[in-house]
Amino acid sequence: MPGPGPDTARGLAPDAVEDKDGRVRLGVLDIGSNTVHLLVVDARVGGAPIPAASHKRELRLAEHLEADGRMSRKGIDALVDMVASSKEFAEDTGCAEMLPFVTSALREASNCDQVIAEVERKTGVALRVLSGQDEARATFLAVRRWYGWSAGTLSVFDIGGGSLEIAAGPDEDPEVALSVPVGAGRMARRFGGKDVTALRRHVRAEIGSVIGEVLRRGPFDRSVATSKTFRTLGRITGTAPAADGPYVPRVLRREALSEAVERIAKMKPAERTQLPGVSAGRAPQLLAGAVVAESVMELAGMEALQICPWALREGIILNHLDHLDYFNGNGVGVEATH
Repeated sequence: MPGPGPDTARGLAPDAVEDKDGRVRLGVLDIGSNTVHLLVVDARVGGAPIPAASHKRELRLAEHLEADGRMSRKGIDALVDMVASSKEFAEDTGCAEMLPFVTSALREASNCDQVIAEVERKTGVALRVLSGQDEARATFLAVRRWYGWSAGTLSVFDIGGGSLEIAAGPDEDPEVALSVPVGAGRMARRFGGKDVTALRRHVRAEIGSVIGEVLRRGPFDRSVATSKTFRTLGRITGTAPAADGPYVPRVLRREALSEAVERIAKMKPAERTQLPGVSAGRAPQLLAGAVVAESVMELAGMEALQICPWALREGIILNHLDHLDYFNGNGVGVEATH
């Protein structure tokens, strides 16, 4: 994955303020298909990012794509407002820098460049467009750092609102990094909640066309799932709640997931909010996300996936720290190396 972009696109303060341990406060602004989420962390080179604050809003940007592929005026205005709010939140919480990026919804908009230019003109924040492949690579980096080298060869799966990211390999940069357009929100909008057979057939065809490229990198010592959809499916099938902390082992088992798919298919969206971990905003796409998860596990031959608490946002932060001028005799420097 490429290193950070120009500092003028991200900087909030002229100088990064470090504590005595060399930590600097960073914000990572994730502009996704469903939610815009600013995560504020205290981070240092060689250390784990420690969450300090969070600011998020469900904008459902993918639903603001019009028939001609353009992001609607309503969607653009909502995005500008949230980016401005996030910048203010980052400043108020003492962030030295904010790392803003966009994923599939805005990336696929035919007026993406114009939207990004308007956001920068009105807020001073230059959004960075991540490719699907770079999403997969950043997520893989986060998973590798969480489990360490002893985890061996990894396969990593991440279901977002617009796409499914898959990556695999024995190192920090994966040997294969793929993005498949079968995100939970995208599939829910296309198939609704009734024709599960058609949904499953389409999802399996899309995943089946690329999964061989992943499996050729096996066998895998550890197979891992990340992000909200997989965490929610884990909760529904019995994994520990978030309140128990990030270090509790959580495993999503295919047999339990298949039973959950049958149960969710019989429920209306309002009824799904009674399931553990399911919000009203996520309920309509829960079935689609479950079918994508079940399909990729079946096609990849995975009986179980370990659920990792780190994902794309942590990967972006770790990549940023990796590119700082650390070896300057004074700890973390604020200039990026290129």
